[in-house]
Amino acid sequence: MHSEETVDVVLIGGGIMSATLGSLLSRLQPDWSIRVYERLGEVAQESSNAWNNAGTGHAALCELNYMPEGKDGTVDPAKAVSINEQFQISRQYWAHLVSTGALPSPNRFINSTPHMTFVHGAKNIEYLRKRVAALDGQPLFPDLEYTERHEQIAEWTPLLAKKRNPKQKVAATRIAAGTDVDFGALTRFLFDDLKSRGGEVVTDTQVTWLKRQNDGAWKLKLRRLVGNTPDEVRARFVFVGAGGGALALLQHSGIPEIKGFGGFPISGQFLRTTNPKLVAQHQAKVYGKAAVGAPPMSVPHLDTRVVDGETALLFGPYAGFTPKFLKRSTWFDLPFSVRAHNLGVMLQVAFRNFDLVKYLVGELMATREKKLDALREFMPTAKREDWELITAGQRVQVMKRDGDKGGVLQFGTEVITGADGTIAGLLGASPGASTAAPIMLDVLQRCFPDRFAGWEPKLREMIPSYGTKLSDDPKAAAASLAETARVLQLQA
Repeated sequence: MHSEETVDVVLIGGGIMSATLGSLLSRLQPDWSIRVYERLGEVAQESSNAWNNAGTGHAALCELNYMPEGKDGTVDPAKAVSINEQFQISRQYWAHLVSTGALPSPNRFINSTPHMTFVHGAKNIEYLRKRVAALDGQPLFPDLEYTERHEQIAEWTPLLAKKRNPKQKVAATRIAAGTDVDFGALTRFLFDDLKSRGGEVVTDTQVTWLKRQNDGAWKLKLRRLVGNTPDEVRARFVFVGAGGGALALLQHSGIPEIKGFGGFPISGQFLRTTNPKLVAQHQAKVYGKAAVGAPPMSVPHLDTRVVDGETALLFGPYAGFTPKFLKRSTWFDLPFSVRAHNLGVMLQVAFRNFDLVKYLVGELMATREKKLDALREFMPTAKREDWELITAGQRVQVMKRDGDKGGVLQFGTEVITGADGTIAGLLGASPGASTAAPIMLDVLQRCFPDRFAGWEPKLREMIPSYGTKLSDDPKAAAASLAETARVLQLQA
């Protein structure tokens, strides 16, 4: 490679977002050269790694934080429906890739796993009843079951009911057609397909700097981590999908659109067991309610996980704090991200989120026994010797300006695009991976407005519901759920 080389598309970061964008572009514009740069030795090692995320296949079937109770006591399904719509786009795209042979057998990255919610206490049970009522008749939430009976919960998943006080008031919901997704495996398969279509995936290479040139292209400075040698490349379009590393690179780019943005890193841990006797008694993803002041990513859940064909149970996450923006980065990420344009925003976020700070301090101080107590609220029979503590992926929540409020902490993802459409980046976290396909379609629409209309016929071929809302058409929703379940070998 030499410094004058120019490629059409450079994707920074070897995660699910870059993999999805590369996959889409290789089909929409097969004559473009595409190159991926990943600083680690393998792709999918940070937030896309199976053990670094919940792998829920976020369709809002069980995540209560997508339907918070309003101050007036009402429960609005709009956000949950919107997230489910987005997941269906990803699901249709994966089904298309499986049906054309671009992805291998679907059980290597997606498996049927019922999605459940579980709460106790009169107030939480009343909320869950309202949630069920709000979702009644929603086409994308079919066959939603509700119970307050211990016996029914024991039938759905024995570990929740075994040795639980029979007098405790509990409630649960269940949708049998939920999924578990190994996003690490899916990312690797997407990159394998990209390489088969002429794309390049370059590992052990860090992008350290990028600047727009007078001709509109971007010049990127690289460092080869094997041998510590520098290099350069030019790109006509750059996507910064580097997870927690995206903020620093977008700041280096100098685009005005990144001004006012900051990042708030939240770390986490999970308890994991591979004990076959326990795993056999729990086939579900069970979500509860987050503690007061806790970030949405800290909603407790006891999950069935299928990773590399092996089944395990995961409980958590237990939130914490570190100034790192990635699991494998430096302690200077947070201080080095502070700029004159975002300092005020970050200070206002810190002031306005004291409950969150208090919660994170409490989590950091929590003993192993206290962590087990949280698990026992879901699984009363949990024993210390069956569970190991593992470190989850880093999540960098978006801090940004918000009109009169000044600085706000945003939970979710934020697409940043340069005015001329030659650069885009992604900040934020959950539901992230599960909605990678619609997020990347948004990037394409914003960055290539002159080409997008020409791409739409191909997009509709790959994603049949593109441009419509399944939630507005019960027949179309049912047909889409049935067809993708057939192709992906899932429970309909």
